[in-house]
Amino acid sequence: MNPAMPEALAPQINAHFNGKFEVELKYRLLDHHAFFAALQMRNPEIMLEDNLEHDCYFDLPSQSLKGEHKSLCIREMQPSGIMLWIVKGPEKDRCEAVNITEATKAKSMLYTLGYECVLEIKKRRSIYFLGEFHLTIDHLEGLGDFAELAIMTNDETLLPKYDVQLQQLAADLGLSETQRERLSYRQLQQALNDL
Repeated sequence: MNPAMPEALAPQINAHFNGKFEVELKYRLLDHHAFFAALQMRNPEIMLEDNLEHDCYFDLPSQSLKGEHKSLCIREMQPSGIMLWIVKGPEKDRCEAVNITEATKAKSMLYTLGYECVLEIKKRRSIYFLGEFHLTIDHLEGLGDFAELAIMTNDETLLPKYDVQLQQLAADLGLSETQRERLSYRQLQQALNDL
């Protein structure tokens, strides 16, 4: 556990961000305030609010990770002090993250191995818990406001069940299928950068 991270967050992180598979549904927020009001009606547990996240995505010059549908990210969060090493793919639902204590050193090690930071994403994020699910409200400059509803598990057989439950939760919170965003933040940011 990151020594800079408040001890109070440790149980929440261990309970909600443990597993190698993740079901995640992302929605564009048409009315941020209405969505937040609907969420508040359910009395969510607050993990953190208005943290600034800086994600640095790494790949080799050959873009071999991208070619294999994998991503490697170092995430730094302030003011919480959380730092994560995140690997996604190659399967759509495959996601693993581990707390690290020195993001600068981790990045240096990746540079030494020949990796490059190929994309940076900055966002303002709040994280809430509704039962076993975690929910984020994100703002990305140039991209807008989003809500992500997710759960992590080690049991791959539960993924279809969780997908249905998350779709129902989204509908209960007033989100519609027309708001669904199937591209990752990385893909959305890359498209914006390419304009």
